[in-house]
Order: sequence, then C-alpha cells, then structure tokens
Amino acid sequence: MRTRPRPAKYVRKLANRQPTVHGEPGIELRPYQIVIRPLVTEKGTHQSTRYNSYTFMVNPIATKVQIAAAVKELFNVRVESVRTQTRKGKQARFRQSMGQQPSWKKAIVTLNEEDKIDFF
Repeated sequence: MRTRPRPAKYVRKLANRQPTVHGEPGIELRPYQIVIRPLVTEKGTHQSTRYNSYTFMVNPIATKVQIAAAVKELFNVRVESVRTQTRKGKQARFRQSMGQQPSWKKAIVTLNEEDKIDFF
C-alpha cells in the first residue's frame, strides 16, 4: 500500500492512456501500426528455419498480447509465444557533435510448427 501520493508526472501519464480491448491500460493500435517491419538477418534466418521463430521491429508501446494478435491477423498464422527486447539506440556522430539514435523494440515470434511466413 502506498503511503504517499504518486508524483504528478506519473499521474499524468496514466490519465492519458485509453483502455484497450482486454481492459488493460494502453493505447489502441492497429496491426499495421504494431508490426513495423520484419528483421531479415543471418541470425533471424537461422531461427526461422530451425525454431520457426520470426523477428520483427515493433512499436515500442505494443504489448506481447497486441504483437501476437497483430502477427496472427497480418500473416494468418497461429502464434505460440512472443519474446520482446527493448534495444537501446546507439551513439552516433553527426558532423561535429555526438547524437543518439532512437531506441526501438524487437519481437521474436514463435509460430505453430505447421505455420510458416515467407518474406521472399
């Protein structure tokens, strides 16, 4: 039980969120807003052939439940599990000053053994 009230910055963030379909606090996103693009890398290709897992760049505010529903709707597959990572943006040099690339969210989606996604 909290003994002191929440700071104003947290109260403001919670008040601005809209309820989702599942009743959880969050923002309602469409499937094409959740899954931004597939990540086609050597490691991702290995995972897709061996473990039937596919890697996507997703919206940073999307939850695992929303990601699973979006992949199911966009690719007509059955999703077994979703693992997510928030990747920190790298430091980069822009002319004379140092800058920061944006952070992004990565989702590894494992499909049912009978389903497959073909990117090419």
